[in-house]
Formats: sequence, C-alpha cells, structure tokens
Amino acid sequence: MKVFGVDIGGSGIKGAPVDLERGELAEERHKVLTPHPATPDAVAAGVKEVVDHFGWTGPVGATFPGVVTDGTTRTAANVDKGWIGLDAAALLTTRLGGAGGSPVTVLNDADAAGLAELRFGAGRGRTGTVIVLTLGTGIGSALFTDGRLVPNSELGHLELHGHDAEKRASTKAKEDEELSWQHWAHRVQRYLAHVEMLFSPELFVIGGGVSRKAEKFLPLIEGVSAEIVPAQLQNNAGIVGAAMAAYAARAGEPPAADGSPAAAAPSRAPAPSAGPADRAVRSAVDSPVGWPDAGQ
Repeated sequence: MKVFGVDIGGSGIKGAPVDLERGELAEERHKVLTPHPATPDAVAAGVKEVVDHFGWTGPVGATFPGVVTDGTTRTAANVDKGWIGLDAAALLTTRLGGAGGSPVTVLNDADAAGLAELRFGAGRGRTGTVIVLTLGTGIGSALFTDGRLVPNSELGHLELHGHDAEKRASTKAKEDEELSWQHWAHRVQRYLAHVEMLFSPELFVIGGGVSRKAEKFLPLIEGVSAEIVPAQLQNNAGIVGAAMAAYAARAGEPPAADGSPAAAAPSRAPAPSAGPADRAVRSAVDSPVGWPDAGQ
C-alpha cells in the first residue's frame, strides 16, 4: 500500500510516495525550498510542485510546523502568520485538484514524525512515556503515553532561561550562532533535563536532519535519566507519518492486519467532539496493530 506524504518545514518542502507495509519511502524524495515569506499560497504551490513531480493523484498527507486541529492551522511560529486560523487541508486539497484528485490530511509535523517512529522506528514496541523531538528550524515534539499520541504538544516553546527553548537549542540556533558540537550539546542537555523534569519520559527519540550526525552530540549529553536515541527514520519520519495519517483518513479507521480498512475497537474510539482529521491522526497510533504488518 502506497500513500503520498509531504513534510512542510521552515527551510524545505519534501515528499515522496510511502510504502506503508515497510514504513519506507517507495521512491527517492523530492525537495523544494520553502518560499520566504512562507505564505499559504506560496507554500501550497511548493507542495503542488513536489506532488506533481511524481505524477501523484491519490490521497496526500501533509505536515505543518505548528498546531493543527481538524485540518486548521492554529499557530505559525516559523512560517507566515497568514496560516493562523486557515483551513489548510481545504487549501491544499483545492490546490492539488480537489477532493476528486488528491484529498489532503494535515497534521503537526512533529506528531507525524512521532507516529512514524512509534510505528516503524526507534519507539516501536515501547510503552510508558515516549517523547520524540525534531531538531531543525525549531524544535518539534510528539508526546506519547503507552503508544497513544497527545497531539500538538509544542514543547519547543517551553521557556528555558528566559527564552523559547527552540531559540537556544534548535539546529538553526547552532548554525546561526556557529556553536561547537559540545556547546550546542550542552544546550540540548539543559533542554532535555527540563522536559524530563516535567514529563518523566522513559525514552527520548531525537529526530530531524541532525539525527544523521547523532554520534557528534548524543554522547556529549549527560545527567538525563531517560534513554536517548536517534530517530531511525531520520529526516524521512515526517513524510512517513504524514502518509500514515492520510491512509487512516481515507480508510476512516485503522486498517486491519491485511491492510484493508477495518473498524477500530470501541475502547479506542476518539472522543465524539474530535473532527475527522483529528480522528485520522489518533487512529494512526491508537491501534497498535493498525497497519498492514499487524499481527506478524
């Protein structure tokens, strides 16, 4: 089963068809630069360029670097403020040809990465509290308890020593201030210690593009009790997680063990107030057996 995923970031928009049986990109991803200013129309044009590169016409999942509820973007820390309060799912669906062509499911970018890591990557099979952090233009976070996602946690905006944490410990902060790996690792360490104090996770999964260089900074982090590991899907996690959410939205409920749509167990149903897009995001992780290789 292949579904298209797009990851909208502060510096780039990248996407590819995803093999949801394996949790891997089915083709080499295509990337374009995020426009500046990153207005909704300009970013939508970038998403269309990425999708059109593959000639894709089916469902699409797209991440967004901010709070997303039921397809509407509520915050815009690292993109144009025109996104605030926008029905992003409707905008992208229209830009990609309407509901008959490529219906789009939109979710928070770190939540998407977290879904992928919990299902296919470093968090697979882990219980308790797991926090996936994506270090890039900002700091994204995905918070899980016993495999269930708490959407839109946005822990990159915690205050740390009088600043938004992401202004001090993101990859962008490292680059802008030309910090050494050791100096930056110390900032990341202080941030992780702060998050650990608040949530007591068993596991931190560190994602984003910098996860490819985990050996340069993770060994320098001390004094944190939780296990700290690099993301296995690295910078492709958001694409995979976006595709997962799009598949859940298309099926209406998590798929059965053979990959066909199936109703979720009543005990795992989302609250009645949840909209269809929120149900899709929760479905992607709420059913731990909810993907084509389930039960194997």
